[in-house]
Amino acid sequence: MKTNSLSFRLLVSAAIVLTAFFALVSLILEQGFKESAEQALKEKLQIHIYSLISVAELTDMLELSMPDTLREPRFSNPGSGLYATITQVNNIFVWRSPSAVGMTFPTFEQLKPGESKFVKDTKGRFVLHYAVIWENKDGFEQYYVFSVAEEGVFVDKQVDRFRLTLRSWLFFTAILLVLIQFLVLRWSLKPLRGIVTDLEAIEAGRKTRLDGQYPSELEGVVGNLNALVSSERAHLERYRNTLADLAHSLKTPLAILRGCIEPKTVNKGQVAEQISRMNEIVEYQLQKAAAKGQQKLTGKVDVSLVVEKIIISLKKVYWEKEVIFSFEYDVGCTMYCQEGDVYEIAGNLLDNAAKWCKKNVYVNLIQLKRGEDEGFSFLFQVEDDGPGIPDDKIHEVLQRGVRVDENIHGHGIGMAVVNELTELLGGKLIAESSEELGGMCWQIYLP
Repeated sequence: MKTNSLSFRLLVSAAIVLTAFFALVSLILEQGFKESAEQALKEKLQIHIYSLISVAELTDMLELSMPDTLREPRFSNPGSGLYATITQVNNIFVWRSPSAVGMTFPTFEQLKPGESKFVKDTKGRFVLHYAVIWENKDGFEQYYVFSVAEEGVFVDKQVDRFRLTLRSWLFFTAILLVLIQFLVLRWSLKPLRGIVTDLEAIEAGRKTRLDGQYPSELEGVVGNLNALVSSERAHLERYRNTLADLAHSLKTPLAILRGCIEPKTVNKGQVAEQISRMNEIVEYQLQKAAAKGQQKLTGKVDVSLVVEKIIISLKKVYWEKEVIFSFEYDVGCTMYCQEGDVYEIAGNLLDNAAKWCKKNVYVNLIQLKRGEDEGFSFLFQVEDDGPGIPDDKIHEVLQRGVRVDENIHGHGIGMAVVNELTELLGGKLIAESSEELGGMCWQIYLP
């Protein structure tokens, strides 16, 4: 796994979070167990104190008497770890168990009768002090403090065993969770690795698009990548076609120029005319090659504004013919594409309509309802009152280099470009006879 990969970063982040979480859990559980163990020890020492109180007797001389043998044998064994003492006011020793012989206990503040105090001394012993007022049969009272101590090593051993067990289980649990997290990340990021593999296959030429099964969250990314790949492939293909068209279109002017320079007297007017024509051909092909096709990553283009600009330009071009353009459109006919693509499609259709019509050209831009016409957004329709195109010739017109009338000036690639761009944009081109004007009716459905 690479250190700069997304999987590595997520795994390290998860490991850090789990480590911090288990460390916090370990501290909380250890502290809770320690307090529980100390509380259990306190209750145990409290029972020992009650046991001592039950066997103690106050004599007539107001002296506290304790039996030689106690119920708890550890009180009788020196160094057993369990000790007991009885003191009076100012910590004066009255009695101490045989196990506490030679030992000293820290002093403490005087307690109220019935009050207890649980402390841990400087030597690590847990001590419980309990104050009582003892009254004999004659009604005389005496103040005593019963103290029972036990070595803290017993509690410490319990806490250490619990800590070792707890940390061992938490460590193996953390390792297991990190392993599970690694497998989950591998499984979750598998679609991304699939995209990378498919992109490498596309780069190597083994695939033409991303065609794997991807999660719904990645469908938008995959769609945009496929659109980008398709657009770039189509763009490259269009450059190749444009270069071929350019070479083919320049053959005739070059042949004419060659013929012009063969005589002794050069026809300057004819040479200038052919040079101008060659310049127009180059500009036209470069403009066509620059068309990008559909790209969802670009902005929206208002088709009605582009069509209006083209109509204004064509009126100037065909001013002698006095073509009447009738343009009707619905507001909101926009699409994601390059503005040059719209100019290319609408410009070729309107230029052909103006070139072939007698007088009238009808242009319509119709907004389509959602869910109708195979999901297209609007319809761009151009009609003219010209001679039209026979049904058996329509398919040929859409091929490169084919013209209906060879006597009319043109390169025979305009409608081929319209057809290619329409398909590239995800649209549909339909050609039929105009019922109203009698000429051609071109319909382009655009997304």
